[in-house]
Amino acid sequence: MMKLALLGASGSIGTQTLDVMRLHRDEITLVAATCGSDADALYRLTDEFKPELTGVVKPREGFTVRPGTLTGANVNERAILESGCDTVLDSVVGMAGLGPVMTALNAGKRVLLANKEALVAGGELVMDAARRLDEKRGYSPDGHMPPRSLTPVDSEHSAIFQAMATHPGRVKRLILTASGGPFRTWTREQIAAATPAQALNHPTWRMGGKVTIDSATLMNKGLEIIEACRLFSTPPEQVSVLVHPQSIVHSMVEFEDGSVLAQLAVPDMRGPIAYALGYPDRIASGVGVLELAGKSLTFEEPDESRFPCLRLAYEAMKAGGGMPCVMNAADESAVSAFLRGETDFYGIADVVERTLEHFAGAPAESVEQLIELGSEAKAYAAALIAR
Repeated sequence: MMKLALLGASGSIGTQTLDVMRLHRDEITLVAATCGSDADALYRLTDEFKPELTGVVKPREGFTVRPGTLTGANVNERAILESGCDTVLDSVVGMAGLGPVMTALNAGKRVLLANKEALVAGGELVMDAARRLDEKRGYSPDGHMPPRSLTPVDSEHSAIFQAMATHPGRVKRLILTASGGPFRTWTREQIAAATPAQALNHPTWRMGGKVTIDSATLMNKGLEIIEACRLFSTPPEQVSVLVHPQSIVHSMVEFEDGSVLAQLAVPDMRGPIAYALGYPDRIASGVGVLELAGKSLTFEEPDESRFPCLRLAYEAMKAGGGMPCVMNAADESAVSAFLRGETDFYGIADVVERTLEHFAGAPAESVEQLIELGSEAKAYAAALIAR
């Protein structure tokens, strides 16, 4: 019986994880569930599962938290350490997901990672912690496959994970697919005048606000490039992106013999969630049947002139050190400002680029240093917007 701690239970990934768990009540039990601020939503979702521990990082004003519910900045870490869980699904949004990932790995828990930023910012610190845990458990490295203790939940990385498993030592290239977001066919001038409401109108996926805006700028794909480099021990020049508006091919792996394996499925996050929960087995997800008859699958090169965040992500990864952390923090600040109407769409990329220039060469030697660097970069980006 898996004992799962679900961090970010009231968000999109959290609610879909509970959907999958309803199909596997005899195999998975929810021992802890946390959220950022919406305690009411957390209780509505978790009353059915009755976890032993619940936590709310910052309850909304006027809401009465139930007796026994944890509150405060360290809720996610306490949920990991005090719930008796053996597996942690981290779907916390933003840099706040880094601390829980490190806590879980250092405490010997398997992590199902649905938080891009933790791996983008934490980089090799996270990977080293996962490798140490694998070594302690007696698992040996397996080509380009990630450590057994760290399983990806993102649809693209799950697809690569599945396709790579056949020959993990013979990988030539990783090909991430991108939907292209709501502005795929827009001109640069049209994109420059885009409103938050238009940017939030994603043609394929239903996600939280931050992830949806990142999809519109293609920063989401930039974060995934960095995440793929980390997870699959692959240099950035061997990770490419193709725009695939149908969102049926979730990513591909090219092998040394020229073969390309792709993972296809209905665009539904319950698929990769179920794969991560059941790995190495496949378990029911509730996802519908993929009908390919009558469908066309098309692919395009991404246009970095209209979507400069993709270029910035490659540059940050190649620069190394603390630069991916800086990029991520600046993006968080800029996206929040865009959603508040304080900057325009291209202001996001502009703020990220200027913040990267300011912090060029910043190191990344400890989690504490990265958290401080992220805070400084976020503040610097906010100051740029304010000016």
